[in-house]
Amino acid sequence: MPKKICDNILEAIGHTPMVRINAITKGIIPATVLAKIETFNPGNSIKDRMALKMVEDAERDGRLKPGGTIIEGTSGNTGMGLAIAAVVKGYKCIFTTTDKQSKEKVDALKAMGAEVIVCPTNVEPEDPRSYYSVSSRLERETPNSWKANQYDNLSNSQAHYEQTGPEIWDQTDGTITHFVVGVGTGGTLCGAGRYLKEKNPKIQILGIDTYGSIYKKYKETGVFDKTEIYPYVTEGIGEDFLPQNVDFSIIDHFEKVTDKDAAVMTSRISREEGIFVGNSAGSVMAGLLQMKDRFKASDVVVVIFHDHGTRYLGKMFNNDWMRKMGYLDISGLTARDLVSAKKTVPMLSIEESDTVARAVQVMTEHDFSQIPVMHSDRLVGSVNESRLYAALVEDPTIRTQPVKVIMQPAFPFADISTGIDALASMLTPESPAVLVRDFKSDETYVITRSDIVRALA
Repeated sequence: MPKKICDNILEAIGHTPMVRINAITKGIIPATVLAKIETFNPGNSIKDRMALKMVEDAERDGRLKPGGTIIEGTSGNTGMGLAIAAVVKGYKCIFTTTDKQSKEKVDALKAMGAEVIVCPTNVEPEDPRSYYSVSSRLERETPNSWKANQYDNLSNSQAHYEQTGPEIWDQTDGTITHFVVGVGTGGTLCGAGRYLKEKNPKIQILGIDTYGSIYKKYKETGVFDKTEIYPYVTEGIGEDFLPQNVDFSIIDHFEKVTDKDAAVMTSRISREEGIFVGNSAGSVMAGLLQMKDRFKASDVVVVIFHDHGTRYLGKMFNNDWMRKMGYLDISGLTARDLVSAKKTVPMLSIEESDTVARAVQVMTEHDFSQIPVMHSDRLVGSVNESRLYAALVEDPTIRTQPVKVIMQPAFPFADISTGIDALASMLTPESPAVLVRDFKSDETYVITRSDIVRALA
């Protein structure tokens, strides 16, 4: 039971409420659906639980020493939990994060006294620029430091085995039949899921994944398929590597949810249920509706609402951003119309190891003014004719160099239902094309200004 008076803020972690979902599931999900509202933790997210556990375990075995510096790569929420613990316990914090994360998350970490380094999203984990690699380098270079490593630190899942799982079992009086969670590090689903499976092996553990992540295919095939990896907008779930905290033997099924469906549902939760939560909650509820045929009236389904909506004010709760991304209800022509009219073709690409001359050849043969660049089936950049022209004029010998020496950032991704107005706003001198993804056909298309002009002509 929670204390009547806490000696410090860390003692307020856990014992979060369970709330019945009413409007969103009405007439769609026959089961009782309950949301565990983790925004009631001091840092407004479920990550407070495992952050404190990781710190205390590191203190216990001597990895984290008095006056030390906590280093971590974080999407924001784990960093907040670590920062709160650091304030109470007297540590410094240095966090790395990606440029995909909301500004609100970065500002919140800085408000807690942490140093925050923003790294590019669209690079591989082993790339020296990635937020994983930068955090590891900082640990090596910073005296008396400790990297929490939430992905592979099993204190993460253990925290949920010891706390979250027992709370859910107690709050549902052992009647829970399904546990549905967005999977990022895997700590919540696999830690609490392991506890719940021990209590009742029939409980279904259902993970929510996002398009651009490898979890679902790996679970179903055992194949780590890099073609599954590409940039996505959804925050807090999905990965492009296999964290040790993800125990696939515990997970019964993965359901993928699009960026658009997650974003739209995130805003629906606040408007229809009065619960102000973040992006991963939108993914979970959208995935739940997609899985409606898995549930019957006697079932008790528990979902986790990970974090608070205040961290997404500039995104899912900002109509300008939602409109820019093509997520609001639209009328008129969409990217799907361009594809259906066969005014564009499935994406062709080149490898970053291909020469500049090869890039020129491919673009000339297909009359392309720009082309995506891949590395081991992963989108890593782009090249356009203006960049090629400038590079060749400056140094004609560059034609024998790999295209990665002149490539530019990867093109932005959009859902195939995105309206032409939104697509047009995404086209800039820096990004002269947009990659449009049709999740049902598993095809990606390149949309340019000329495609839109032809459609409107």
